[in-house]
Amino acid sequence: MTSLFVDTSGWASVFIPTETHHAQATAYIHSAQKSRQILITTNYIISELVALLGSRYRVPRTKIFQYIDGIKNTPLTQVAHIATETDSEAWKLCKSRPDKAWSLVDSSSFIVMNRLSISAALTTDKHFEQAGFVRLLK
Repeated sequence: MTSLFVDTSGWASVFIPTETHHAQATAYIHSAQKSRQILITTNYIISELVALLGSRYRVPRTKIFQYIDGIKNTPLTQVAHIATETDSEAWKLCKSRPDKAWSLVDSSSFIVMNRLSISAALTTDKHFEQAGFVRLLK
């Protein structure tokens, strides 16, 4: 069974109907679910998503809780937890690329994707392309 990585902007595009890539992101999620593709995300992404939904989009807290519980409780979604080893590796990667504006969340995502041999991400973030992955939302 193949996996699809879902980044913060991918989830936001799914949950926020006014987002530019909402229809495209929703179609990818539905297609992944129909083909029983596993959606991979991380606890760092969920943390970033909670902040983004509350600050930029002003989503009510109860709605944010519903979204996050939906991510965590969907059988075909797996949340990879960034532990100390992965965090250290991601920080080294982040520091090794001072020419890139990659965040620690980005870098940890790249580590997880490489470990799981995932090549495509549901994201609008061009940093994924810079790191050699396929960005699905353009």
